[in-house]
Amino acid sequence: MQTIDYNHLVLEIKSWAKLLGFTQVGITDLNLSLYQQRFNHWLKQRRHGEMAFMERYVEARLHPEQLVDKTARIICVAMPYGVFSTESHVPIARYALGGDYHRFIRKRLQQLAHKINEAIGEFSYRAFSDSAPVFEKALAEKAGIGWTGKHTCLIHESLGSAFFLGELFTDLPLPIDQPIRARCGDCQHCLHVCPTGALTAPYQLNAERCIGYLTIEYKGVIPESLRPLIGRRIFGCDECLRHCVWSPKVVECDPFFKPREVFDRVDLLALFDWREETFLAHTEGSVIRRVGYECWQRNIAIALGNSPKNERILAALHKKMETTTKLVKEHIIWAIRQQSAVERNAEKLFDYL
Repeated sequence: MQTIDYNHLVLEIKSWAKLLGFTQVGITDLNLSLYQQRFNHWLKQRRHGEMAFMERYVEARLHPEQLVDKTARIICVAMPYGVFSTESHVPIARYALGGDYHRFIRKRLQQLAHKINEAIGEFSYRAFSDSAPVFEKALAEKAGIGWTGKHTCLIHESLGSAFFLGELFTDLPLPIDQPIRARCGDCQHCLHVCPTGALTAPYQLNAERCIGYLTIEYKGVIPESLRPLIGRRIFGCDECLRHCVWSPKVVECDPFFKPREVFDRVDLLALFDWREETFLAHTEGSVIRRVGYECWQRNIAIALGNSPKNERILAALHKKMETTTKLVKEHIIWAIRQQSAVERNAEKLFDYL
């Protein structure tokens, strides 16, 4: 039976991982007891909004061995996706401008597993990247990938928060890494720049006020009081991340994550004019597709309402009223009122609902 030098194997794994584009690699055990109370309190306070999936498989999240039998260690990796725009009110969050990271990172993790297999023979593993009830940030923090910032996202000193996470669950008894010291200090800048006040205190996020949640996860009517605060953002928000003192100025990323031209130079009126088949065609292989066409239109209607007054915008809003859904119409009516404080036929707009 082959004798494995696990200390040497860890060095090999980290070397192979970096050749595959993972700039940070760490290994952790399965003990998440330190995170259990905080997570349960967050759920109890209903800070997760309508993300019911957060309430499912809680035990599997907190006990990874229940998700994948025989798991002894978790190899955590980080892959950068670029830098944040220096401009405010950027319509689409940076992570969504390129290709869909889920399958891409899992494929790279499969390649890493294949390299390990070649070196030591068969072993048990399973790859994840935001694709199962995995407590990704907690595991990555334990593995020394980064520390949890006061905006609740993971921070690395050279990558900021501009990276994706992935995990390789394995039965190999690998030596583990240690967490790194948090380096936020007294800074609370991320809390102050949040457009909607979703960061209610350090390390406390109210998802129901978060623009990322409202424009991506939430499928209903966005509260009218929050619509002006969303600005021209139509998919996610990077404000707390880009204002962080650890936000990177230059980061090389895989070409797969380079911004697609159609989303890099956003023309809101052109996007609003898309039919559903156009939306599906342009979002193939993109995380943006998960928002769905109806909510995509809802989000753009709000963004148009928050745009400088323009007759072309008013015309586009009125035109869309004839063909869209009740959900989108409600937001279009608001946008028309924003675009024209004195809309002669404002009351008639309710006939569309």
